[in-house]
Amino acid sequence: MDQDPVASLPTPIRSFVRIVETINRRIGRFAMYLVFVMIGILLYSSISKTFFFPSLWTLEMAQFVMVAFYMLGGPYSMQLNSHVRMDLIYGSWSPKKKAIIDSITIIMLLVYLSILLYGGISSTSYALEYGERSYSAWRPYMSPIKIIMCLSIVLMLLQAIAVWFRDIATIMYGDNSESAGAQS
Repeated sequence: MDQDPVASLPTPIRSFVRIVETINRRIGRFAMYLVFVMIGILLYSSISKTFFFPSLWTLEMAQFVMVAFYMLGGPYSMQLNSHVRMDLIYGSWSPKKKAIIDSITIIMLLVYLSILLYGGISSTSYALEYGERSYSAWRPYMSPIKIIMCLSIVLMLLQAIAVWFRDIATIMYGDNSESAGAQS
């Protein structure tokens, strides 16, 4: 088994990568089970409609759970290197060449996520300050899901930085494994 190239980085960076990946792994593994919560909500919705007792909250709550599932699972997906990419060309590259390309594209991702976080914080603070509610008949408060979205963006930013450090380590110290960012 090859040595992890992150082990060659300075201790503060190595600690940052390990802490971020531990947090995202735990949150991501929790988020995996939100799909069952969503299934339960939609099952309840179907059964209640069958017995002529439709509920107002089920569809929107399922959407909120799906957003949490998707947003909280994103950083973990990035950590596992299991997101979608154009593998036709990328798959034939060496780990070092992949790391070079990834380190460039991650900088663009960091800019995008920073802008997204700026807008998310603005929207969340508005929702908290004015008690923003959905326009549906159920009218739930929007701040809880917006807080989850902002937290997810922060986690994605941190994971992107951790992956960037992994890529830098791969460029500097090499890595012969196929998936430098994947955790076992």
